[in-house]
Amino acid sequence: MSDTIKFHFDVDGENFSSAGEASVMVKKKLRQLGFPPDVIRKVSIAMYEGEINMVIHADGGTADVEVLDDEIVIVLSDRGPGIPNVELAMQEGYSTARENIRSLGFGAGMGLPNMKKYTDYMHIDTEVGVGTTITMKVSL
Repeated sequence: MSDTIKFHFDVDGENFSSAGEASVMVKKKLRQLGFPPDVIRKVSIAMYEGEINMVIHADGGTADVEVLDDEIVIVLSDRGPGIPNVELAMQEGYSTARENIRSLGFGAGMGLPNMKKYTDYMHIDTEVGVGTTITMKVSL
């Protein structure tokens, strides 16, 4: 594949039921394009976790996916509160989700750790009061 394929999604921060729609759409497209199941799984999990985080913490954002010859690049951006302590936020089980969010089954503190676990590269650019951009890559 020599042409770059790009997808852009707006993530609605008001609607838990639509969270994950972008990852489902990308999963379908990658299947149609014939990508290996393990690559599709990694991309889907990383994107889903990021979408949920944007809904829980940042009132939504955007998800951009770029399919290149040797990797899939996922960029998730929001204008939320930012992450005050990235090192702490990367610890499994650490969560700042409100109790009402946890009662829905979200906010277990596995989002960022899972995003890192299922990608080959992850970089978090965050500023408190400004927002967060997470860039992830899955190698092909």
